[in-house]
Amino acid sequence: MTSVSPSFNLADLFEIVVDAIPDRTAMIAGEVRLTYRQLDERANRVAHHLLGAGIEPGDFVGIHAWNRAEWVEAMIGCHKARAVPININYRYVEAELRYLYENSGMVAVIAERSFAGATAAIRADFPTLRHVVILEDGATEPAEDTVGYEDALAAASPARGFGARSDDDLYGLYTGGTTGMPKCVLWRGEDIFFAALQAGRGARPKLRTPDELARTVRESAGMTTLGLAPMMHGGGQWSMWNTFYMGNTFLMWTGRAFEADAVMALASREKALSMAVVGDGMGRPLADWLAANPDTYDLSALKAISNGGAPMSAAVRTALEQAGMFVIDSFGASETGAAMRQTGAPGTATRFASSETTTVLDDRLVPVEPGSGDVGRLAVGGHIPLGYHGDDEKTRATFVRDANGRRWVLPGDYAQLDKDGSILLLGRGSATINTGGEKVYPDEVEDALKSHADVFDAVVVGVPDPRFGQAVTALVVLREGTDPGAEAITAHARTRIAGYKTPKRIHFVESIPRTAAGKVDLRAAKARAEELSQSARPGG
Repeated sequence: MTSVSPSFNLADLFEIVVDAIPDRTAMIAGEVRLTYRQLDERANRVAHHLLGAGIEPGDFVGIHAWNRAEWVEAMIGCHKARAVPININYRYVEAELRYLYENSGMVAVIAERSFAGATAAIRADFPTLRHVVILEDGATEPAEDTVGYEDALAAASPARGFGARSDDDLYGLYTGGTTGMPKCVLWRGEDIFFAALQAGRGARPKLRTPDELARTVRESAGMTTLGLAPMMHGGGQWSMWNTFYMGNTFLMWTGRAFEADAVMALASREKALSMAVVGDGMGRPLADWLAANPDTYDLSALKAISNGGAPMSAAVRTALEQAGMFVIDSFGASETGAAMRQTGAPGTATRFASSETTTVLDDRLVPVEPGSGDVGRLAVGGHIPLGYHGDDEKTRATFVRDANGRRWVLPGDYAQLDKDGSILLLGRGSATINTGGEKVYPDEVEDALKSHADVFDAVVVGVPDPRFGQAVTALVVLREGTDPGAEAITAHARTRIAGYKTPKRIHFVESIPRTAAGKVDLRAAKARAEELSQSARPGG
């Protein structure tokens, strides 16, 4: 039987929403449209199938697919069965998949047929991976010793009939970071709910009991949110959960590439009220499209654009606001949840609000003095993860306790605390450039470059230099039909940042390497910058 007293468990909370608004549309994904009741029933079938296959509470189950309705069904079904759904990047090659399978110890995987060959090639080396479910995607690749997804669901019950769940049931998210292999951030269900999946409540009071959620969703208007990030990325998952926990409709982008015109056509067709993006990689094309195509589609319903998962530059935020959008710019990471919201006037450097649970700590884990100009590390407390799965060393380095015993997560970002209590993010420590003894934070330089009218996109990295140790180096994508030259861009940047921070070299490129989620691929960008810098040197 279902738990008599629901907890702050992701599946329990979803079932509360379903029972409150069963006939409201929960999800639109391509041609698939499901009410909350229909989505619940299909997720129940997934859960019963997994339990019938011997999946136990705490077992890891991989999901290896592009954005599609079944991604959501499988994820919710895993949580109903108290298993831990694990995101598998659809761009991973065999070596990365081997690492992921070994690190996670996953016992089952739900994969599109196009990826079945990759799974089959290494399955024999991982005896713990004992169950494979195949999602049809039009491919014809054979998949032996597997079961078809729809066959599995057809043979399973659509009813609930599950045992009690717990606040301590796990949520896991593999995050690539900027260096090394991906790490799995493990959260308690209650903690991830309050840290990241209630952002949609805004200033509303925190839920005191799970049952209060029923009243919240009944009172909601049932609006539509367009989620653009891949579901194998935290931004995609958190956008989905936030939408459901507000009783709204999740409109999933199912395209294989980001196309601003197609995105806006979808938003218009489904009357989306808001849109969730990941940084400038999505924000800049949308801002440019809105400026160039004000009357192409009826976007009268679209009022807000929310950002998370990657920084949004002040220039892009301002452009979106000038196009009539209300921009909700949040800072978040797999290790922090949706920790902060942007504050400050349009056109200014992006600052975020500090709070009792979000501050800047020095090396002694003591808050820096507001307005001192001291650089410290961003720290988030309160509802934070348990740590990294299978990596005690990284867990100890990232999740720390101060002298008072309070537990903090240090996601790796340097920051300053202003007099008014706002936090100015300077960039990740792993990306900091040491040039001639001075520390330069790439985010600040990128913001300055992107404020130039002719710059479409930019990324800043440190390249080895015999004189300075590292040289501040930029890859810049210009707007079509412009050619301002490196000197003009550097001169413009100097009006916003100190001279030593401006790029020593600017390389003009056709595109910035980005991940599937729209984040800058720093490793690829650094390699490209080093290659171009080497070829530009005399004799290179």
